[in-house]
This record gives sequence, C-alpha cells and structure tokens, in this order.
Amino acid sequence: MFICRKPHFNENKVFLAYFFINSQKALLFIKGVTIQTDLPFILQLDPENTGFIAVENFTSLVEHHELQLDPSKLEMLFALVQSNEEGQVCYQELIELLSSKRSSSFRKAIANGRRTLQREILLDETGLGIYKRFVRYVAYEILPCESDRRWYFHQNRFCPPPVFMAVITVVQIIVFICYGAKLNKWVLQTYHPDFMKSPLVYHPGHRAQVWRFFTYIFMHVGLEQLGFNALLQLVIGVPLEMVHGLVRISLLYIAGVLAGSLTVSITDMRAPLVGGSGGVYALCSAHLANVVMNWTGMRCPYKLLRMILALVCMSSEVGRAVWLRFSPPLPSSSPQPSFMAHLSGAVVGISMGLLILRSYEESLQRQCSWWVIIFSFATFLIFAIFWNIFAYELLGVQIPLPP
Repeated sequence: MFICRKPHFNENKVFLAYFFINSQKALLFIKGVTIQTDLPFILQLDPENTGFIAVENFTSLVEHHELQLDPSKLEMLFALVQSNEEGQVCYQELIELLSSKRSSSFRKAIANGRRTLQREILLDETGLGIYKRFVRYVAYEILPCESDRRWYFHQNRFCPPPVFMAVITVVQIIVFICYGAKLNKWVLQTYHPDFMKSPLVYHPGHRAQVWRFFTYIFMHVGLEQLGFNALLQLVIGVPLEMVHGLVRISLLYIAGVLAGSLTVSITDMRAPLVGGSGGVYALCSAHLANVVMNWTGMRCPYKLLRMILALVCMSSEVGRAVWLRFSPPLPSSSPQPSFMAHLSGAVVGISMGLLILRSYEESLQRQCSWWVIIFSFATFLIFAIFWNIFAYELLGVQIPLPP
C-alpha cells in the first residue's frame, strides 16, 4: 500500500505532502519548502520518483519517530488508508486532514476506514483535568459522531475563548439593570410609558434609524424574558460557539436577529420589538433539529427528557409573547412587542443553522446548499428593505406615534 504525494515545482519552492524529519521527530507538512533543504530526504523516501510513499515507511515513522499528530488525526490517517481499495491516500485528503477543513467525501472515507480499525471511545479516557473534562462534555453535548468528538477534543484550544455569546449576554443584563433602575420596574417594563423612548427599541415609526433593527436585542420585556434568553445563550450558545467557532455562531445569531426585526416590519407592521429571541431561537432550533436528525449518534444523557423540556419551555415563551402582544394595552402604553421574531428565528435556525451545525470543520463554500440558503436570505433582505421603504405608505398603515 502507498500514500501518494503530489509535487508541484517552481523556481524556488516545491509544494507537496511529505514526511520530513526535523529535530529527530517525524512531522507531516503541507507547505512550501526550499528544494535545497528538503529534496534529499524526499528522494530518500521516494528514490524512484514515483510520486508515492510506501505505507510501510509511514508506519515505521509513526512507530519509531513519534509523529507529531494528535491521536484523532493519526487515527483518521490510518482510516484513510484502510478506506481506499488500492491502499492509497490522495494529496487532497491529506490537505483536508491537516487543514481541519473536510469535505463530505472525506468524511465518508473516514467512516468506511474506521470500521476496520479498533476504535477508542472518548469517554474511556482517564486522568483528564477539569478543562479537558469540560471539553469532552461539550463534545458529547454538541457533536453526533465519535470521530468528530475525538477530533474536537484533541484540536480544542482555549484561545480564542467563546466570547461572543458571553459578551452579548453581559451587555443585555447591564442594559436591563440600567432601565430597571430608571423605570423602577422589573417585570413587564413595556407597560411603562417611557420604555419605548429608548433608542435601542425597534419601533415602526423609527425605521429610518437602521441600528434599531439589531439593537432591540439589548432591551427586554422584563426579568422573565431576559432570564430565559440569557440562560439559553449561555447553556446552548456558548457550547455551540466553542465547537463551531465565533464566526459561524455569530453569523447564525445575527441572521436570526435581523430576520426577526425584518419579519416584524413585514407581518406585524404596527408593533415594536424587543428581546434577543430571534437570535436565541435560531441557535436553539438549529441545535434541536441537529439532535433529532442525528438521534442515534448523540450521546448526551437524558436526551429525550431534555428535548421535551426544551420544547415545552420554548413553546411557553412563544405563548407568553403572543399573550403580551394581544393583551389589552394600558391607556398610556403603545402596542406591545411582536412575537414574530421567535418564529422567524426558528426558521433561520432550521435552515441556515442546521446546515452550519451539520458541517463541523467542513468548508461551507463548497456546498451548493449553503449558497442556496445565502441567496435566499439575501433575497429576503432585499425584499424587506424595499418593503420598509415603500409598503407603509402604499398600504396606508397607521403607525402608532413614536415616543
């Protein structure tokens, strides 16, 4: 059996996947290296310049030179060899292995190869510190595949920390405390006549102030809504950010937030909007949908009970928002906040969010479904912008006077 390499030469560099001895240890590199420095060793591994490296040589390097790859990558590399009928690993698969960006075909090759290997279960590892035990817990909470869990466990680094969801939550709490002290009201703050005067609240009469389409997440109806959203952002949002990264989770959260305010401006044109429910429901619905679609692979304890509890709590929050929206307003108060952000956030989570969570360490740009979702979301944004510019006057909507 052989492991193939794909050399490409120019005047000064050779770009290839190869085994290279450095400081008496075997390192697997995919990078540009000078020919003068490394070519002798390359020729030693492949004296006939066939473009292949024998797997026997690779095995010897692993056993005698302490190959500096974490256990999950070593396991996957052997699985790739086992998965190929000719016993070869192509250059692109090696790139995906080391770059941590994997395609669906790569995943299938790993899955097929691992069936022939003796697999270790991450739960069996002992002697772990507090942080590593927490990382293992997060892996079993979020990821449905054992190979993905091992990959995340060995690749995880505390830096950068999952700061996005934590910062959003802290800011929401600070803003709520400030307005609670100012209004001297901690529950159902929207009934206070001065609540809607905040420059953070989305109000249909202030649509020209575009920042309100996002900043409404920092205002909440009361302690009950803030507590629910903050709890889910920390319990679900932070682990998701740890596994999938700041960029993807912040993108999903912000998409849910924007979809929430824009949906309200289209479907509930007279209502204001407060609370981070659009982003929260995008995260939660994506996670729950991922759990359902990978039910047998998920190893989180009491998953059925927790699923039922989550659905009951989320449904209760929607019911509270619906009741508040249609409850008789006080003479001094304006219409109560809309509940449509909850529903639109859930739609974003089931579509965009589910694809993100199912593409752990895979390149989204390579997937046609990702571009379909991006195109659909962009179309919705453009439609909503034009709707907010023209529809209110054309339809003669009577907007409550802004405070």
